[in-house]
Amino acid sequence: MSLNHVRPWRNIYRRKSRQIMVGKVPVGGDAPISVQTMTNTLTHDASSTIKQVIACADAGADIVRVSCPDEASTKAMHEICRESPVPIVADIHFHYKRGVEAAEAGAACLRINPGNIGSPDRVNEVIKAARDNNASLRIGVNAGSLEKHLLEKFGEPCPEAMIESGLSHIRILQDNDFHEFKISVKASDVFMATAAYQGLAEATDAPIHLGITEAGGLTSGTIKSSIGLGGLLWAGIGDTLRVSLSADPVEEVKVGFEILKSLGLRHRGVNIVSCPSCARQGFDVIKTVEALEKRLEHIKTPMSLSIIGCVVNGPGEALMTDVGFTGGGAGSGMVYLAGAQSHKMSNDKMIDHIVEQVEIKAAELNIVNAAK
Repeated sequence: MSLNHVRPWRNIYRRKSRQIMVGKVPVGGDAPISVQTMTNTLTHDASSTIKQVIACADAGADIVRVSCPDEASTKAMHEICRESPVPIVADIHFHYKRGVEAAEAGAACLRINPGNIGSPDRVNEVIKAARDNNASLRIGVNAGSLEKHLLEKFGEPCPEAMIESGLSHIRILQDNDFHEFKISVKASDVFMATAAYQGLAEATDAPIHLGITEAGGLTSGTIKSSIGLGGLLWAGIGDTLRVSLSADPVEEVKVGFEILKSLGLRHRGVNIVSCPSCARQGFDVIKTVEALEKRLEHIKTPMSLSIIGCVVNGPGEALMTDVGFTGGGAGSGMVYLAGAQSHKMSNDKMIDHIVEQVEIKAAELNIVNAAK
């Protein structure tokens, strides 16, 4: 019996959307919510860009976006798309020809902004290139680059203007009998973005790409994105997402997965349940968790680990995790396996021992999953 069946308050009922393909990755419908990021290398430096794409893919990115500001960048896209282990989205602004070139170079998706791509004729050229090269499109509405006539109509960026921009661009694609598209309505303001996404979700069945744009640095941007994206995801809105941080793109991927994992929408790697620590702790919880996060990055198998400093909550948390360690006294603590007390372990050997136990459990789970 599944946990969601036992506890219906855990259920999230996702909005029904059409499904499209971004390369080999399905987006929308009943597909898992995909995690995206964007490279910050100079795209014309193909080797550096490929290296970063691979690092993001290793961290779990399903899709990676690459900016194409000039012809040198789209020329490099041939090699980038060929070497990438995940589908590449070409980020296109201002120059529609870059979109055509990127599609011909192998981009799985073209991200265009209706506020700056140009006339309908130019958009039509991009649509044709996407169709001819089996690429999808993302309509990328942004509060910071809305069309002039919408700013004049509404007086300022607002959810209504963003929704109108998105829907008008959808009509252009549909009028050209092109339906392989997803759409985003991003803003740096959480309230504006949330309201825009809520209105958009009611107005179209297109797959929705979530994001709080220009969210900020690693800490502030993670918090802002968690609040904005978390609320939308909890409401069932969103088919793919990017956490926009002024940080290493790998960190964007990690935060994106943690948001999805916290809502039970994706499961990947070790979910560490740990206490904030206090005077009762039997070992240095903070340093231990920091070490374990790094030591366990290679584990992709979904599993849980509890690291609790004392016996107040430790045994209870360990009952619900695959592996657990609860601080005790006299320089040692209790190791829990599959929710049950197993054996004591000294604090000075606990990190190596926990890593070993997690790796053993991951191998067991992999065998079970392979047999299904």
